[in-house]
Amino acid sequence: MATNVLEVRNLKMYYFTNRGVVKAVDNVSFDIKKGEVLGLAGESGCGKSSLGFTLMGMPTPPGKIVDGSIKVDGREIVGLPDDVLRKEVRWEKIAMIFQGAMNALNPVYTIGYQMIEPILYHREGVSKEEALDRAQKYLELVGLDPEIVYRYPHELSGGMKQRVVIAMALLMEPSVVIADEPTTALDVIVQAQIINLMKKLKKELGLSMIFITHDLSILSEISDKIAIMYAGKIVEYGDSEKIYYEPAHPYTQKLLAAIPRLHEDVEKLEFIPGQPPNLINPPKGCRFHPRCSYAMDICREQEPELKEIDKDHYAACWLL
Repeated sequence: MATNVLEVRNLKMYYFTNRGVVKAVDNVSFDIKKGEVLGLAGESGCGKSSLGFTLMGMPTPPGKIVDGSIKVDGREIVGLPDDVLRKEVRWEKIAMIFQGAMNALNPVYTIGYQMIEPILYHREGVSKEEALDRAQKYLELVGLDPEIVYRYPHELSGGMKQRVVIAMALLMEPSVVIADEPTTALDVIVQAQIINLMKKLKKELGLSMIFITHDLSILSEISDKIAIMYAGKIVEYGDSEKIYYEPAHPYTQKLLAAIPRLHEDVEKLEFIPGQPPNLINPPKGCRFHPRCSYAMDICREQEPELKEIDKDHYAACWLL
């Protein structure tokens, strides 16, 4: 049995704002094994990116980890001092491909300068020449010309910048890579290239990854497991085939029914009425019940727990 490289248990991260406490990540649990890709999907504002930053130990202010556990390679990182996280965890054990490569790169420094910075920080005794050689090697790995190290971000296309950001995340050979919507703002041809690149890296490097997106059709290409997130909580979680072919939660069913099919006749695409709840004051009971066509009295009063409904398939719904 493959061991878990990432274990998350009962994780809570709240934003403490002047208007109230925003429960962005609320009691989330999951595991990732070596070489496994977890697809994290849900509407905008459901807490996907907040979860990604929390796993890095760097929730965006005024966010704070309130409770729970994050273990990377068996090491608990919740509660570690920031200098330890920066030196021993971030980029060493867990790295992130940030959303929007256009904004992730500093326009006034060359690609090479930005790539060697983490190498020199994490690897004492490594010279700039050695670091630059390593950076060029990883640029080749993602299908780019090594000479790009001498260029500035504005000289690259959107797809090239995205590949550079992916190479930067892989530089220190972390146990887990979090890809936060790496295909956003790219045209469909470049999106396909990036997805194929991620599949290639997964196969060649045995990469463990969390792939965050709102596009379930993209996740079908790369994910081993799928977690569906709604209003700060995971409402369904399991093997990707089970999620796609036997969706159990009404929210998952609606998301999948909203995707056009190439090989099926679909009379009309579904949509989810209403809008995501305010996480300062979420609805009582199941957070999806105001938008759910199957809502019962118990849904409005009691919150369902995430329970195993089939082997390695979990859902939080009173219908089940």
